[in-house]
Formats: sequence, structure tokens, C-alpha cells
Amino acid sequence: MKPIISNLLILISTLSLFAQNNYTKVIPKNNVIPSYCLEVTFDKTVHLIFPSGISYIDLGSSNIIAGKAEGAENVVRVKAAVMDFTAETNFSVITDEDSFYSFIVNYSENPEKLGIEMKDFLHNDKLGNRPENIMEVYLSELGDESPQAVQMSMEKIYNTNRKKIRHVHSKQFGIEFLLRGIFIQNGLLFLQTEIKNTSDIPFDVDFLVFKIVDKKVIKRTAIQETIIKPVRAYNNMTSVKGNEVESTVFAFKKFTIPDKKQLVVELFEKNGGRHQRLVIKNGDLVRANSVNRQF
Repeated sequence: MKPIISNLLILISTLSLFAQNNYTKVIPKNNVIPSYCLEVTFDKTVHLIFPSGISYIDLGSSNIIAGKAEGAENVVRVKAAVMDFTAETNFSVITDEDSFYSFIVNYSENPEKLGIEMKDFLHNDKLGNRPENIMEVYLSELGDESPQAVQMSMEKIYNTNRKKIRHVHSKQFGIEFLLRGIFIQNGLLFLQTEIKNTSDIPFDVDFLVFKIVDKKVIKRTAIQETIIKPVRAYNNMTSVKGNEVESTVFAFKKFTIPDKKQLVVELFEKNGGRHQRLVIKNGDLVRANSVNRQF
């Protein structure tokens, strides 16, 4: 009987060792995002100021409460929901620019830090000098692209001085509104527009709308139009000073224009009448340049 028990113990030990070697893996240190230590109390609020807007907050327990400050997209307020709680807890924040922040939270009667500015602390790695809290967080609105990749693509397009399209433009009242280029990357379409103000009067943007409309509208027939909303905008201007030029890059989920329709881009001036209008045809879209190939 003893040999059987001994052999059984050896078998169990072997299987356990096999499981450890084949089904478990230690997380490398470089893959671990460092957590910030934070103290909170019941009678005071801690405010965290982030480099960009907040898209996600998750709390480790009900001992703390946290949320975006009213009227501020990049400020999170945190405080204790329970007085003198003893168990350590945590919470996480994801920003619009795909940075991930992790916090370890403990209770303190008098926290030393009530207002904290969060910064992207850089470190060198194989991918370049990137913030240590950067993670490839994917958002459904961007498809298979991470916000970081989309941001880099938009920056590349914005920084180029080459015009890819010259025939789509509008010019009147000292304002020239034009389409500089159309680009494609995976499931996203990028449109770069430019506003040139040749007058001395600043051009304040009221709103900009992208819509697909019928090429020909029969009288007494309701206009059929579909609004296309961008998922991202780089250097989205609200005003262009006199004798200055500004460009903006808009990112859209991939789309094409149906037959007998066209894409119209309308730019409206706030408290003014220098409105502009661009017409983009399907042939312009299908000739979009690949971001990776062009830059």
C-alpha cells in the first residue's frame, strides 16, 4: 500500500510542477503599470488634473467615491465615502488620449495632497520615449486602431505641407476654405481641411457640419441628408485670426458616398455671414492616400 501512496504523491507533485511550468506565467516587470499612492478623507475632496479628458473611471470598492468635476472634462474629484475605512482600495482612470492611470487609496484624517497635477512621465523603451502609463486601450468608435495610433496618424497628416487635393475649395468674403487631403488607415478615413483668413477680421467658427446629400433636389421634395460625425479632431479651431491660416484633421469611421449623392462640408461663422461650403464626390474618397505609405 505504501508504494502506491508514494507513487501517487510523486504523480501529484509532477502534475503540479507541470501545471506551473506550462499554465502559469509570471507577469514581467516591464508590463506592470506603476500605481500612484493617494490619501483621501471624509471631509475633504482630492482633485486630480489630467493632461486630457476622462473617458473611464473604475472604483475598487464603495469606500471611495470619484467622478469628473462638473464643467471640467480632465479633472477627477475623489473622497472617502466611509469615515475611517481601514481596508486599502484602488481606482483606475483612462483618458481620451489612451493613458491608463492606476491609484492605490488609503484613508487619512489629513491628506497632504489635495490638488494633484497628473503628468505623463516619460521613459525610454524599444518603441521610443513614451509615457510609462500609456497602454494600447482600444475604443469601439475607433475600430481596430488604438487612440495612440490614431493620434500619431493625425499628427503626421497635420504636419505635412503637401496638398493632395486642389480642386475642392470655397473662397468668398476674404475667407478661403479648402480640402487639403483625404487619407485612409485601416477602418478610418481622415479629412484635412484648411481655413485661410485673408482679411483683418478674425473668423470665429460657429460650427462645422459634414453631411451626405442628394446631388439634385427636386422642388417641393424634402431634402434627404445624413450627418457624418467625426470620431476625432486634431487642432479643431474655434477661431482664425486675421491674415492667418489654420488646418484641422478629422477622423471618421470609413464610409463611401452612395450613387447620386455627395458629401457637403459646411462652415458657419459665429455672429457673421462669411459661411463656406465644400462639395466632395465619391471619386475623391476612393482615391484616398494610405497614411503609412504617404508619410
